Amino acid sequence: MTDQTVTELLERSNRLGSDPRNTNYAGGNTSAKASAIDPVTGRPVELLWVKGSGGDLGTLTESGLAVLRLNRLRALRDVYPGVEREDEMVAALDHVLFGKGGAAPSIDTAMHGLVDAAHVDHLHPDAGLAIATAADGEALTAAIFGDEVVWVPWRRPGFQLGLDIAAIRARHPDAIGTILGGHGITAWGETSEAAEANSLKIIATIEAYIAEHGEPEPFGPVLDGYGPLPRAERLARAAALAPTIRGLAATDRPVVGHFTDVPEVLDFLSRAEHPRLAGLGTCCPDHFLRTKVAPLVLDVPATATVEQQLERLRELHQAYRADYQAYYDRHATADSPAIRGADPAIVLVPGVGMFSYGANKQTARIAGGFYLNTIAVMRGAEALSTYAPIEEAEKFRIEYWALEEAKLQRLPKPKSHATRIALVTGAASGIGKAVATRLAAKGACVVIADLDLAKAQAAAAELGGTDVAVGIAANVTDEAQVQAAIDATVLAFGGLDLIVNNAGLSLSKPLLQTTAADWDLQHDVMAKGSFLVSKAAARVLIEQGLGGDVIYISSKNAVFAGPNNIAYSATKADQAHQVRLLAVELGEHGVKVNGINPDGVVRGSGIFASGWGANRAKTYGIEEQDLGAFYAQRTILKREVLPEHVANAVAVLTGPDLSHTTGLHIPVDAGVAAAFLR
Repeated sequence: MTDQTVTELLERSNRLGSDPRNTNYAGGNTSAKASAIDPVTGRPVELLWVKGSGGDLGTLTESGLAVLRLNRLRALRDVYPGVEREDEMVAALDHVLFGKGGAAPSIDTAMHGLVDAAHVDHLHPDAGLAIATAADGEALTAAIFGDEVVWVPWRRPGFQLGLDIAAIRARHPDAIGTILGGHGITAWGETSEAAEANSLKIIATIEAYIAEHGEPEPFGPVLDGYGPLPRAERLARAAALAPTIRGLAATDRPVVGHFTDVPEVLDFLSRAEHPRLAGLGTCCPDHFLRTKVAPLVLDVPATATVEQQLERLRELHQAYRADYQAYYDRHATADSPAIRGADPAIVLVPGVGMFSYGANKQTARIAGGFYLNTIAVMRGAEALSTYAPIEEAEKFRIEYWALEEAKLQRLPKPKSHATRIALVTGAASGIGKAVATRLAAKGACVVIADLDLAKAQAAAAELGGTDVAVGIAANVTDEAQVQAAIDATVLAFGGLDLIVNNAGLSLSKPLLQTTAADWDLQHDVMAKGSFLVSKAAARVLIEQGLGGDVIYISSKNAVFAGPNNIAYSATKADQAHQVRLLAVELGEHGVKVNGINPDGVVRGSGIFASGWGANRAKTYGIEEQDLGAFYAQRTILKREVLPEHVANAVAVLTGPDLSHTTGLHIPVDAGVAAAFLR
């Protein structure tokens, strides 16, 4: 019975959580009650399995469930000190866990344990929230459901809310659930199937009612000049605005960004009522914990110039920060956590789309998803009534809840490159791939650029999903393709912090066999290519105002006169001097520029595999497979240099330990005396 109960609970949870109509990411919780054998007494004991704190219904597994003794949880009613001290009850839950207890119990645990039903679902569906945030939500609930679903006035999640819903369940034995004012829905059933069916019935019934009775244009008429720009123009405008917006959003703390231009956002921002509705803020606790209480909305039309929009965005940002500080000051008490930054998490640009921000790409993407939920909620509420989310003071109590602060404090310490966005050229193999891999492992978001799109995407996929890395095609000799790569980076992750100029090739020929075409090709790819990438990237770095790093993967040959190598070595010397020149020029913007001089990186190298290795082996009179060992033996340390060793140097140069180093070239060659820097 126990295994079956848990299996049914997980299957129900995954079905409900995988459909965004039912609940938002990591929102809501489900539970089941059943009997199990206590291993200490050998006797049956009633248990509650409930989704733990921080989990997501769509991906919930058994390890994400909290397991509690039901009789002990319900006994907490006898020691409940009242609503003013209900936060103390969270710590009390630790004393009712069964065995090790599984996941940490969430604030909604009491609701599930106290309600007299074998299975309980608490969800945040857009349709349910539309009624929950409507000005006359109670009357609408009665009109839609009669006595089948009961209205519960807003109350902050916690033990008292659990008592309230338990009392409603007792007074209305025929009801299948409740609408929680400003919060969501709760449904129940005596079987897992019945609870799920009741949850879905509540959602579907509200959706059908809105479709039949709702106003067709709840956001009002379209505003002149606020309609969506054509797709190509829209993305170009987003890429032009993104660096500035990210810089503003990162005034207090670094962030990663996400951009979306889905029709729901564009339509909302084109309508006359969007300024009023956006100003009312987001709708339920899960939402404004992710999005802050309200977004920043650009109040100039899409037909304005980029310069006009940027100027206005800077003005609005200052006003937003002042308003947020005032909001904090109005409601903070001596016990409130410190302000967590006054910058917006959501920035809305009519005709263009939505920019959302967070501590990593997933958080930023999810924040945007939550605001999409809010738009849907506002649409439903306005279609039937007037959108009226909970009062500002209650939003503050949630946002700066001591329990929420404790959860934030338990988060692991960020990795060294967290929130940093890197573009690595020539990164589908060899040194570039190793660098991208190392930066991603250090917490960076990485764009892998390569001539071969399929290989770039495959290399990105190895690092994880698109919240970690994306692959793009780019020929660094083409200025338009370079700019497209920069634009793709800022649209993928919100901005750019770290550039690694790694793309390259090599033609090993003596002077008399080196053609002008050979010379031009070498210089186009590495000298010109690095210049084009650095120039396009520098515009973003300067506009963001967040500093940054530019790394050149140069070579020992930048300073060492090797045989039969005129075009390659001259190009590497060009790159090496670009490092010095750009370090001087970009330093005033907080941008560090450094170089790395590898030597003899044979294994995994695209350059060596494409003929360079065979040519160098012939030059030295050895077999190609022995080239790595040959290079190692000519070094001081007698060690072979691998792509990962170069990646180590990139990680150190761009990490916190060398924050005051620029214009430096680091040899990664196991020691070649002739290439010592002087």
